[in-house]
Amino acid sequence: MARKIAKLCAWLAGAAAAMGASAGSAATLAEDADTVCKGLIAGTDAAKIDSATLLAPSQFTVAERGPTPSGRITPANPAFCKVLGHIDPVDPKAPPIKFQVNLPVDWSGRSLQYGGGGFNGVLITGLTLPPAYPFDKPSPLARGFVTYGTDSGHESKPGEPPQLFALNDEAFENFAHRAYKKVRDAAVALMQRAYGKKPDKMYFMGSSEGGREGLTMAQRYPDDFDGIFSRVPVINWVGLQHAGTRSGLATMGEGWINPAQVKLVADAVRTACDKADGAGNALVRDPVACKAAFKVEALRCEAGKTGDQCLTEPQVKAVHTLHGTYKFPFALANELDDYPGWGISGEDTPAIGPTGGWTAWWLGTAPPAQPPAPNNGIAWIYGAGGMQYVFARDPQLDVATYKVEDHKARLLEVSSLMDSTDPDLSRFRARGGRLIMLEHMADYAQSPYAGIRYFESVERKLGKAETAEFARLYTAPGVDHVGSGAPANIDMLSVLVDWVEKGKVPGDLEVSEQKVEAPSFAVLRALPLCRWPAWPQYRSGPVGEAASFSCAP
Repeated sequence: MARKIAKLCAWLAGAAAAMGASAGSAATLAEDADTVCKGLIAGTDAAKIDSATLLAPSQFTVAERGPTPSGRITPANPAFCKVLGHIDPVDPKAPPIKFQVNLPVDWSGRSLQYGGGGFNGVLITGLTLPPAYPFDKPSPLARGFVTYGTDSGHESKPGEPPQLFALNDEAFENFAHRAYKKVRDAAVALMQRAYGKKPDKMYFMGSSEGGREGLTMAQRYPDDFDGIFSRVPVINWVGLQHAGTRSGLATMGEGWINPAQVKLVADAVRTACDKADGAGNALVRDPVACKAAFKVEALRCEAGKTGDQCLTEPQVKAVHTLHGTYKFPFALANELDDYPGWGISGEDTPAIGPTGGWTAWWLGTAPPAQPPAPNNGIAWIYGAGGMQYVFARDPQLDVATYKVEDHKARLLEVSSLMDSTDPDLSRFRARGGRLIMLEHMADYAQSPYAGIRYFESVERKLGKAETAEFARLYTAPGVDHVGSGAPANIDMLSVLVDWVEKGKVPGDLEVSEQKVEAPSFAVLRALPLCRWPAWPQYRSGPVGEAASFSCAP
């Protein structure tokens, strides 16, 4: 009896705290933010709250260096309640799902979930600029959005392969999709308690792995979000890991291409294609036509010659491998049995932190090693580790001996979990959801043609006119995976909000390249952001202004 009374008292205390935090409207947090914020520590059965702290407004800062241009910027934040929590696993050997929810005192009634990146394993705070966001715009939190993110259910540790968590089934399934749904629901519960109501509109924005997560939410949980922005999504994930590994194997030994030869290729691409749009400003604006026109064989060394001014036969073969389709001997999820080859242009995009063009993503500064070395290309580090920890589940595997046929059952299992390639978005469309995809055409972390193919599969499934009612695909020429190399900044959050809440249907847009220098963040150049399959075509005027171009097939 004493134990039952103790449990009842504990439940009543938690319920009282929850009721106190949600008794009013949004004004409750504004009028007594400290009490309401502290009251959230009570938690729920599903999600445990580790801390709830009211933070004062903070200032905008710009660091001298960062992993990406936007990574140098710490936006100003308003007063908000920072909630840290976790969701316990079912399997005691699996890690918990950690999350952070930021509840602004002055709430707009909207929320924004941030996607992750790579293999995740790092807590996404929701305090940074979202994908493609202009450097000088107020952050979503400063605009009154509740923002939140998760580590996807595992923590990466120094010295450990980023794929190590995949040896645990629950941890991998959380990474695939469950963590984002569970954290979304936990965030809604916190908003209900803090403001006395659920959010009016819910948005999701993600890039790379986070872009895959956004498409996953539209496909698996179509009722959960009103607007989704998916930038450079790593869809057809199984295909990407295998194609990236194959391209790495092609550069072992004599196939490796050094940085001077990377510039040789990039110069040849610009010579062949730069003036095709009439501008001649060192930017390939129609990379699809350029891929058909450029012939790497023109750079082949004459018999008996080597050096930085030509490519040997193994190097020419390696480039063809990168550009070529990867074919599986059986179909994966949604009947896909291949991965499209990478595109062309931006081969020598300068590295910013760990990212850039060929050298950063594909080649590294040294040929591929086993186990992967820090100076190897990111695609090899990710792909080779994926073969070992995700597909073969053998950390000692010699990747050069890996055969797809030996792991068919596991590939099909992983594809069903990870590949966000289901074209049936009818439920998402029916409930009024809006989706914007953006592909960067000089992206060597993943092939932009995978996203283009997915969007076209949605059009085939639902019809072009029907797809145009709720979805858009934009393509940005010359831009690498993280937004470097060409104009790439745009406030896509506002575009989504206007479409979802005001019915303002987006047409062709405009992107800019900003100098990361406060307070002006001067625009260096701008271009139209065209709806697929159109490209910016030069008309007349300064080549650095978007008005000098128009979108044309």
